[in-house]
Amino acid sequence: MFAVIKTGGKQYGVAADDVITVEKLDGEPGAAITFGEVLMVVDGAATTIGTPLVAGASVAGEVLEQTRGDKVRIFKRKRRKHYRRSAGHRQQLTVVKITDILTGGARPAAKKAKAAKGETKDEVPAVEAASATPAPEAAPETAADTAAAQN
Repeated sequence: MFAVIKTGGKQYGVAADDVITVEKLDGEPGAAITFGEVLMVVDGAATTIGTPLVAGASVAGEVLEQTRGDKVRIFKRKRRKHYRRSAGHRQQLTVVKITDILTGGARPAAKKAKAAKGETKDEVPAVEAASATPAPEAAPETAADTAAAQN
């Protein structure tokens, strides 16, 4: 599956597991992010082109890092007048890994919780196992209560 998304005033062609560098987006590394502006989706032989957006389509991704681009040097001068000005700029960028392309209004799947150190995914923690078994009923206190319970 392939999609064209729009973010930061630019368009990007993306597929699952692609890593793209886009204009700065809010989010810490590891945070999930969703691109709602999907312009086109290609799924095998079926191509859906939006007018201007594809209804119900979104692209899910994960922020890998916040970084800065290469320095762009700006130099201005006027000949014979000894006028020179130099400046530089580094654009803030976000590196995003595309995790899934969703169509039909589907939502991205929640991340699975990682197992704690020394624990495997198949093991059930002791607290959950203890709460899963029903508690024994309290024993009747007197002989009359015992007789009433048996009837």
